[in-house]
Amino acid sequence: MHSTLPPRVLPLLFCAMALLATSSCGPEQTTEQAATPPATLPELQRNNLAGLPGAIYLSQAESTILWQPWTPGTLRAAKDAGRMLFTVVALPQQPDFQRVIKAIEADSAMVAAINRHYVPVLVDGDAAREVGLLTADLCAEIRRPLRMPLLLWLTPDANPVAWIPVANTDPAEVRALFNQSHATVSFKWDSDPEYILNNSEMDNGGRRERISRRQNSRVASTDPGGDSLRAVRQLAGLYDPVTRNLDEAGGLFPSGALDLLATALMLRDLPADLRGRVAATLDELLDDLLPSAMFDPLDGGLFSVRGGLTWSLPTFVRDTSTQGRATVALINAHLATGNPLALERALGVIRFIEKSYRLNDDLYSAGMSPPTSTQNWLWTVEDVEALLSADDAAAWIEVTGMKGLGNIPFEVDTRREYFRQNSISDAGSATPVRGDEIRKTLLGARRERLGPQAPDVTPHAGATFRMVSAFAAAYVATGDGSYRDKAVTTLARAREVFSFGPQLRMFAGDAPPSLTAGRAFLYALALQAVLDVADITHDESWVLWADDLAATASELFTSEDFLKECPDEASLIHLPITDVAMLFDDSTAGLVSMAESRMAARGRPLPPGFSRLATPLPAFAQRSPMRFTDIITPTLLREHGPVVAIGPEASAGMREAVSRLPLRTVRRSSAPTAGSGVLVTLADGSQIPAESPAALREVLLHPAPPR
Repeated sequence: MHSTLPPRVLPLLFCAMALLATSSCGPEQTTEQAATPPATLPELQRNNLAGLPGAIYLSQAESTILWQPWTPGTLRAAKDAGRMLFTVVALPQQPDFQRVIKAIEADSAMVAAINRHYVPVLVDGDAAREVGLLTADLCAEIRRPLRMPLLLWLTPDANPVAWIPVANTDPAEVRALFNQSHATVSFKWDSDPEYILNNSEMDNGGRRERISRRQNSRVASTDPGGDSLRAVRQLAGLYDPVTRNLDEAGGLFPSGALDLLATALMLRDLPADLRGRVAATLDELLDDLLPSAMFDPLDGGLFSVRGGLTWSLPTFVRDTSTQGRATVALINAHLATGNPLALERALGVIRFIEKSYRLNDDLYSAGMSPPTSTQNWLWTVEDVEALLSADDAAAWIEVTGMKGLGNIPFEVDTRREYFRQNSISDAGSATPVRGDEIRKTLLGARRERLGPQAPDVTPHAGATFRMVSAFAAAYVATGDGSYRDKAVTTLARAREVFSFGPQLRMFAGDAPPSLTAGRAFLYALALQAVLDVADITHDESWVLWADDLAATASELFTSEDFLKECPDEASLIHLPITDVAMLFDDSTAGLVSMAESRMAARGRPLPPGFSRLATPLPAFAQRSPMRFTDIITPTLLREHGPVVAIGPEASAGMREAVSRLPLRTVRRSSAPTAGSGVLVTLADGSQIPAESPAALREVLLHPAPPR
């Protein structure tokens, strides 16, 4: 049966009805259909998440919702049972999905409706990255901001039918959103499933064409050298010194901006006028960030998202990968500016990650935690005075900027929800004498508020590779050999656990590829970590592994006209999903472009087809630099950065000096050299031998100003 409605009307109608739902739709109004669904298959009569890898699945293995994994077998079972899929797409970095599922579970009628009418499926949008990326396109189609989790109704052919980004996790709102869409979708499916099957297939075909057209319309810059400089200038101009805001940064900690600005500032040949602008912006940005409440003075961790337009109220969520990424950016900012607090903060974050997310086998978990109330993280003056002596309380209140009426700005807390509440920050230069004792007391009190929290104990490949790079950067900044040793040990262990033949997996253990197969992003992260370790150890065996990873990635992710994010063996939604702009993190294209730049400097470029799809700078990147910092940076280095070659005759002192050059900013080569064994090739092609460590840095880098 074919519908006369345009193919996009059905999903938009369903979503519009859901989004217009009001709080009057309470739990008692869950709609049940009279039609009896087909007999349930035995495998769908139980929750099948137990034993699956990944913290998201483990967190819901005991749920009363009969969750099924994101696998071909689940799709087949849904088709055999004549049911649609009710899918929740979640990210471990954003634990609000746990609130949403808890709200559903609290309503027995809603659980019954889900288990009766659908095959419920939980998707880890970080591991199945192509599904996570698709949520952005789906939200754009209904003109809604991207929010996670996403409630997504699918046909058994994995064609989207209706979807709702959940912006408000209030239980009544969650119930209202679900009930309205459920009433419409289930009624139409029970009465005329062919209508939904045909329309969703046509709609997904149109979506496939739109995504392909968008990819094919991307034009590469014809002047990457000039455009990369213009992009840096545009990025520096986004900072407003009056409002103290970096426009277009949104609520995320601006790791990409810090990285690009620091990289540009370290280039010796950056135009003088641009250098002044970049230096001023980077200094101002660090002055805002480093003493802010984004860094927890109690345990040293970093909150990666803010709750308003200032850095004074974080969203109190942390994970390994985003903190590891921020650590590298902070260290680069320290190397570029000489700011000691940037390094202090970075090393503090590393210590926090090691204490919180390191597992016993030198691997790291994603760091997923249960959602907590913001109130549990905030303090009144009276709270502190009740826990500390008068002198200690006074010192702590002064250092952290607490106030009797609260320090959350009105523009952040317009409803005065946090009246008299304070976030805490630490400028790092006026810590009380008894600071450690004070922190221990307050940290203990906060842990009591939060209650027991089960740790995430699942080894996670992406988080582990991020920590390899963080350790390598820490070694470069400090010269502390223990960081180099940790980088090597962690990478070796990651290779042992997450490699399956030539391929990578996000999790250890046996599970279907749709759940664990490494996506292009994971290979790009691994390439970055491997090259970081190669740069600080001069061990060519790591470069050989980078060659192997690049070759495998090229085979898995190169198509005729776009860089595939998902390998064919793992793909369930057949759309040309690619990752070319920063959405949740670095983009795959940006990471691959950086790897190509570094590998090419070593005389080992990536396979041409792979490189062609990932490395070009989009012509429009300079107009939206915040979204493309990760691909602007390698373009800037490719066009304006130096390369240092170190030969076998180099002295131990020169080898150490090269290993401690800023990672990625200075690309390494293995070309033969003479004399001291170190030869610098500048962007204009001129070559200068370096005779000493001091001469090497003078030739390569613009020095950081004294602090």
